[in-house]
Amino acid sequence: MNDQLKETKNFLQEYSEQLYIYISQISPSGFEWIFHIIVKFLLLIAIFLVIDFFLKFCINGVFSLFKNEEKYPVLKSIYHSKITNSVAHLVALTIVGSIHDSIFSGALKATTIFIVRSVNLGFVLIVAGMGLRSLKAFEYYNFIKKDFYKNFALRSISATIKIIGTFIFAILSIAVIFGIKGTTIIGSLSAITAVMVLVFRDTILGFITSLNVATSKNLKVGDWIGIPKYGLEGTIEDISLLTTKIQNFDKTVSTIPTYDLMSTEIKNIQVMSESNTRRIKKSIIFNINSFKFLDEELLNSLMEINLLKNYLLKKQTELKNYRKSIDHADKMINGKQLTNIGAFRKYTLEYLKHNKNIDQTGTVLVRQMEITPQGMPLEIYCFTNDSKWENFEQIQSDIFDHLLVASKEFELEIMQVSIGV
Repeated sequence: MNDQLKETKNFLQEYSEQLYIYISQISPSGFEWIFHIIVKFLLLIAIFLVIDFFLKFCINGVFSLFKNEEKYPVLKSIYHSKITNSVAHLVALTIVGSIHDSIFSGALKATTIFIVRSVNLGFVLIVAGMGLRSLKAFEYYNFIKKDFYKNFALRSISATIKIIGTFIFAILSIAVIFGIKGTTIIGSLSAITAVMVLVFRDTILGFITSLNVATSKNLKVGDWIGIPKYGLEGTIEDISLLTTKIQNFDKTVSTIPTYDLMSTEIKNIQVMSESNTRRIKKSIIFNINSFKFLDEELLNSLMEINLLKNYLLKKQTELKNYRKSIDHADKMINGKQLTNIGAFRKYTLEYLKHNKNIDQTGTVLVRQMEITPQGMPLEIYCFTNDSKWENFEQIQSDIFDHLLVASKEFELEIMQVSIGV
């Protein structure tokens, strides 16, 4: 390999000497060095492009054989992110850097400084590009593995590294171009650290939030969430380092700062959707003036309701036995009595327990809430066994359609219906 490289250098040196003499003859007096730099730079670029094209053709040809991303996820990720191109660039530039001194050898040594710095700048840019492509390869690998939480964390890390890396490589590029020492650059970095922290405050907060969300695995792209602070409810479309994009159910798109995902209350409704259950929490508000004890006529009427018959018969027997032992048993207020609101509460509970659309493994609850100036709320709390929005709304509507009408059988007066959050 060394012998071949030496032969190449001798070949280039031999023919570049003739080109050097020719350029010197046709160049205006005093401007030879400009033409030498231009011609030498163009020659090196041409050599670089030829070697680079050949290497990319060979390397990509080999990697293209491993197309099955499920069988070869690592190789597919490297090929997809074009790290192979960066490797070809690096090898081609290394070869160019080793032979550049053989072109116009011994003539106008000052041109060598420009070429050396250009080659070094090329190394900086290629290494930076390879680093960015490596991050893309990791992202694509996690995409293949369908590891959305790791992919989200890596995207945030990638965005942070891109910003910081761009800043660092920009400084290194300036140092290479102007020949500034690395110690001088390091000393300057300490002086501008405070400025970086101030400028990249949102970036740093977004980076920390991204790591927190990814490690806790409580959010990911595609989740259905609600953010009470902003009055938003929709699906996460994208989580970047600085902003999070949410598509609302009215097809509008809202954007919030990513760091708000850690500092703001987030309701992840996706968990409910994935379990295929959705909560009903809704109240019917009754006029308390319509509440009364069950007299014999109303009791006999309610006995004809199948869901209440056994309950009422049992309670009727218990109350008769109880009232035998108390004074003034004929007065309804004395001792225990059945009420129309109590009977309706029991009926509602039985109705929900016999409803095939209600998840019986979850909580099924009917409870009285605190009395308000509007009346007394009777809250229905349960879960449907279908989380699809349109199906959920249909199930909920059917339940309350029935209960609103059924309440008339209990001689109850409804004030209004209140939806719980």
